[in-house]
Amino acid sequence: MRKLIKLAGWLLLPLWLAACSPNEPKLDLKGTDVAGASIGGDFTLTDHQGQRRSLSQYQGKVVALFFGYTHCPDVCPTTMLEYAAAVKQLGEQASQVQVLFVSIDPERDTPQVLAGYVPHFNRSFVGLTGTAGEVEQIKNQYKVVAQRVSQPGGGYSVDHSAGSYLLDKQGRLRVFEVYGTPSASLAHDIGQLLR
Repeated sequence: MRKLIKLAGWLLLPLWLAACSPNEPKLDLKGTDVAGASIGGDFTLTDHQGQRRSLSQYQGKVVALFFGYTHCPDVCPTTMLEYAAAVKQLGEQASQVQVLFVSIDPERDTPQVLAGYVPHFNRSFVGLTGTAGEVEQIKNQYKVVAQRVSQPGGGYSVDHSAGSYLLDKQGRLRVFEVYGTPSASLAHDIGQLLR
């Protein structure tokens, strides 16, 4: 899995480095500034309460967008815990932030399963899922690498890229955060986008 994550990082590095746009205000970021990158875009999925939600509905808030799955043993819960701590560090500004967990495993991650997982980290966090086709399209939009790996006994895991994105209050993709970014750095970057 680490090889897949590193490979995805190296493949996307030129895109991230070329993404800086002179039209966007310069921010003091801990993560990678990806303003102007030709990735991302609006999408619509089903949330963990069974409601259809579009990314554009969250304009007016800074959005943290993470792609993962509920059966993930390490990367996903670690990242969600870091975002929970970051949101807590923001204090009153936390109401201006929305963390979205987009499932890359729609076969198992039904709205009911997400409802038992995502709010565990923070009640304001939203889990999103959809059909296999919807999820595949969004993975392509955001250059998310995910590969199903068969396990003994008929189960499977999903090796996947582990970074996350921050979108500004206008819904524009602004920051890429690598896996392992500590909550203080996430809170710092979110704070920059809240200015």
